[in-house]
Amino acid sequence: MAGTRSPTERPLSPHLEIYRLTFTFLMSGFHRVTGFVLYFGMAIPVAWLLAAAAGPEWFDFVNGLIGTFLGRLVLFGYSWGLIHHMLGGVRHLIWDTGRGLDLVSIEVFARATIIGSAALTAALWLAAYALGGL
Repeated sequence: MAGTRSPTERPLSPHLEIYRLTFTFLMSGFHRVTGFVLYFGMAIPVAWLLAAAAGPEWFDFVNGLIGTFLGRLVLFGYSWGLIHHMLGGVRHLIWDTGRGLDLVSIEVFARATIIGSAALTAALWLAAYALGGL
């Protein structure tokens, strides 16, 4: 009979307690969360389009819901998530070409994504209010 072997000393897999919370890690998480939320958030434009097709009563009802403070807050969050996810997708598209994979560029892209999404969302909403769309 073969002799028994003692277990080999192998390194343990790193646990979440070992990892450091970095900005790029947060941006990766935001990209995943916004993708998840956008999946369910598509109910907003779908409801609006269905209400438009259903007639003026339903359209006025849905516009009334969206026009409340809570409705606009949800719409603002949805638009930020959409823009943030889009910019994250552009970042990933650039990475797919093999560019911007050094540590400095990754940090710059992460910061540009959050700053760009906040700026573009603010610009979108300011333009909507200025043009009387909201």
